[in-house]
Amino acid sequence: MNFLYGTAWKEDRTAALVELAVRSGFRAIDTANQRRHYFEAAVGDALDTLYRADVIRREDLFLQTKFTYIDGQDHRLPYDPDADLTTQVAQSMASSLEHLRTEWVDSFVLHGPASGMGWSKADVEVWAAMRKERAAGRARLLGVSNVSLRHLMQMEATGEEMPRFVQNRCFARSGWDRDVREFCAARGMTYQGFSLLTANTGVLGHPLVRSVAAREQATPAQVVFRFARTVGMLPLTGTSNEEHMREDLDCSHVQLTAEEVAAIEGLAG
Repeated sequence: MNFLYGTAWKEDRTAALVELAVRSGFRAIDTANQRRHYFEAAVGDALDTLYRADVIRREDLFLQTKFTYIDGQDHRLPYDPDADLTTQVAQSMASSLEHLRTEWVDSFVLHGPASGMGWSKADVEVWAAMRKERAAGRARLLGVSNVSLRHLMQMEATGEEMPRFVQNRCFARSGWDRDVREFCAARGMTYQGFSLLTANTGVLGHPLVRSVAAREQATPAQVVFRFARTVGMLPLTGTSNEEHMREDLDCSHVQLTAEEVAAIEGLAG
């Protein structure tokens, strides 16, 4: 798995774009049971179409969804708001499986901790409930997203099982989330980076990136994605452009020297 296709913010275009992404070569899909930003049922519609057309089998596709706390939801909740958190996790998962027309997801992610201040009692309860979903076979791997280094260090200090995936918005101005990436790398956790382009528009126009792009006959976006993969990230793209989908997947031909990787890592964005 070299790339995730992200399905946020696509609304009525979700099904068509997911189908296009898979036909273009994506084999990993990221979604969430959060109707505010995602249309998870439309992802399932697209996948059903693809399965029926023998474009891909469920076994050959990586599916990742998320549990979102009530504060991150709108009125279209996937669980009973009066239920305890453990029940909400179970209800969210059951709803996701129905939406996605599958018996399991490959990755189940906590869509941001309950507090920006640290790993809380609510997070402890939700994480335990997510582990139960995995033990029941409804999820194969677990992850967390939108976390700080403080969250991860506190989580580790409690003796919690650590996530397989950490997914964060990745800003060049913070060294492309260097502290969190290094924490993950030291523990064999995979860092998923999103908003690599939209959060770093200045990088796309930087002379270094443009120079590498010209030399490699590539786009600046391909240079950024190749950099991300070189430093150990699993990048996420949510492009709605078919040509860009193919270009993003085809970034492996871009050659970067160690000096160029270090220079891009040092850009302020």
